[in-house]
Amino acid sequence: MRASDEGVGTVRGFGDLEAVIMDRIWDRDTETTSVREIYEELCVSRDIAYTTVMSTMDNLHRKGWLARERAGKAYRYWPTLTREEHSARLMLEALGSGGRSDLVLSHFVDRISDEESAGLRAALRRLTARKSPGPA
Repeated sequence: MRASDEGVGTVRGFGDLEAVIMDRIWDRDTETTSVREIYEELCVSRDIAYTTVMSTMDNLHRKGWLARERAGKAYRYWPTLTREEHSARLMLEALGSGGRSDLVLSHFVDRISDEESAGLRAALRRLTARKSPGPA
């Protein structure tokens, strides 16, 4: 099992195998992937059946996390959200369910690194610039 396969379970909004498969799909350089390609990657590090990978990817499709199109007898899959969009959705859900949002944000900012803080400030500057009306 890869180090990134450990501990990624439902904290990220997926079951354990769903999280591993989504990580593998997000890590790919190709736009689409097949069950066979994911299965071949996974069976190197774990004892897993092809049908397990197939049903998990089908479940991810039914849940809206993967889109697919027929390619011959099989399907080609791709994520409906980027990893970053998914993370933003989780953060928004946590913000909405964690009590007072101002305190949640305060605790979050207290715990991020200087580099993450700089990235957050840059993102807020970009967002503010986009929302600011231009010269009349």
